[in-house]
Amino acid sequence: MKISLVENVSIPTNPPLAGLAIGPATQDAVTEVKLSLVMLPLAEPISDAKVLTGRQKPLTEVAMLFAEISSREGHQGVGFSYSKRAGGRGMFAHAREVADALLGEDPNDIARLWDKLIWAGASVGRSGLATQAIAAMDNALWDMKAKRAGLPLAKLLGARRDAVRTYNTSGGFLSTPLEKLLENCTVSVRNGIGGIKIKVGQPDPMIDLKRLEAVRNHLGPDVPLMVDANQQWDRPTAQRVGRVLEQLNLVWIEEPLDAYDVEGHAMLAAQLDTPIASGEMLTSVAEHRALIEHNAVDFIQPDAGRVGGITQFLKIAAAAEQKYLKMAPHFAMEIHIHLAAAYAHEAWVEHFDWLDPLFNERLETSGGNMVVPNRPGLGFTISEQARAWTVESAIIRK
Repeated sequence: MKISLVENVSIPTNPPLAGLAIGPATQDAVTEVKLSLVMLPLAEPISDAKVLTGRQKPLTEVAMLFAEISSREGHQGVGFSYSKRAGGRGMFAHAREVADALLGEDPNDIARLWDKLIWAGASVGRSGLATQAIAAMDNALWDMKAKRAGLPLAKLLGARRDAVRTYNTSGGFLSTPLEKLLENCTVSVRNGIGGIKIKVGQPDPMIDLKRLEAVRNHLGPDVPLMVDANQQWDRPTAQRVGRVLEQLNLVWIEEPLDAYDVEGHAMLAAQLDTPIASGEMLTSVAEHRALIEHNAVDFIQPDAGRVGGITQFLKIAAAAEQKYLKMAPHFAMEIHIHLAAAYAHEAWVEHFDWLDPLFNERLETSGGNMVVPNRPGLGFTISEQARAWTVESAIIRK
């Protein structure tokens, strides 16, 4: 008997990838993507525990990848991502290679375009440098969508608050002498910043403890205080030092262990009264989900510039919300103020003044909070100084 495997087989076809039918309110198209690599110099070299352990050199500049996207209907969006110490030129090169995947596409279809961009460069993976390169474009598309709606991004996402608790990090590095550190703390509080984060991770933990005691005595008992070990403790050290730090009533201990040591972080979170925070070095949703599902953190710290942009950040936020975690996004306050304002549970925003020269606008801090800007989109425009620091650029258009 003859058997045919193809007779009477109906193979379903997928709907058109472009989404809704073309109409006055449903279709626009990306016409141009401009990419710029800006090297932001720091006023002085910065050291944290990774420098003291010999794993990294002092930080002297930040590589900023900007994406400026234009559409046929005249809409524009600006986004950025970044890299520290290495990877900036690699991010720029990867973004330049895949950016043409956006041309002709409707910029409103952000989630679909994220998938298209990641698959355009899938040979190098779907995390790390690849997602950091895509993040600049994804963030620009969200900026454009919010501007199109005439809303700050926080409002587009559904803001739950108009200001977010904020803490300063840039004044508390290990390279900062104690006297200057205390002065920085005073200035931060005077400027309306609510909390202070101090770097720890000295080879001799007693040095850390003395600095922290001095800071706590200087600030008094009511100013929120956090510490950040930048992944440089092993498990026994984190346990011992963590127990000693209980007396300081810290808001959290950040990155006490290697960022990928999910089991170790879960152990500390169960053993210590002080909350554990981590996530800033992870570059995918899956890596954050591991922390969340294993109860490894009390504060999740995703970075939109590292995980692939706002599209991926929102997936992490949704998973964290289901676990009732608190959130403290890492760096890039110009983006994260909007995302923290839309998060369901307690959130903090990290205050860094490093990026100020790159933008024409400033964020306001008052009463311990950072105020959500009322300008459409992310609410920032690129400064002439940033243009002057540009070392590579490319315009991708049809």
